[in-house]
Amino acid sequence: MNNNLVLASGSPRRKELLEQLGYSFSIIKTEVEEQQQVQESPEQYVQRLSSDKALAGLNIEPGAVVIGSDTIVVVDHNVLEKPIDFSDARQMLVQLSGRSHQVMTAVTVMSEQKSRSIIVTTDVWFKSLSEKEIEQYWRTGEPCDKAGSYGIQGLGGRFVTRIEGSYYAVVGLPLYETDQLLQEFL
Repeated sequence: MNNNLVLASGSPRRKELLEQLGYSFSIIKTEVEEQQQVQESPEQYVQRLSSDKALAGLNIEPGAVVIGSDTIVVVDHNVLEKPIDFSDARQMLVQLSGRSHQVMTAVTVMSEQKSRSIIVTTDVWFKSLSEKEIEQYWRTGEPCDKAGSYGIQGLGGRFVTRIEGSYYAVVGLPLYETDQLLQEFL
């Protein structure tokens, strides 16, 4: 069996997390449209995106074992995507302020023979945020490419009062679950 492992992601965080597991792998950046379909639940959406990314990677590297992953932030059953501008980020952070939300990360491992996926959901609680904190955070640039407009592993971590679930899934790749999936393929 070919043990060529490929991470279908341009995320530096996912790269670092997969390196933490000790695997040798290459990286392919795939172009997958991230648009939730009508009637698609957040779980179905994040699962589809991780599968689409893995499949796109497999199309580029046939014969490889490909990891596709996607992370979404969900509040009141609504998916918060990456913000398009400050107004969008502000609206998201106001929604997250002073309450809990869910972060869902789906991981799909795919080869030409089989495909396996898992979704890891983590509950995250935010402190109440002031307008000043939201504006200062936006100016750091960190929220720009983050689902829900924050990164727990960066400055956004100061807003998090607690989590229940996988910290690594919130960052972008749940270590335990990803390792368990990879054991089935490698």
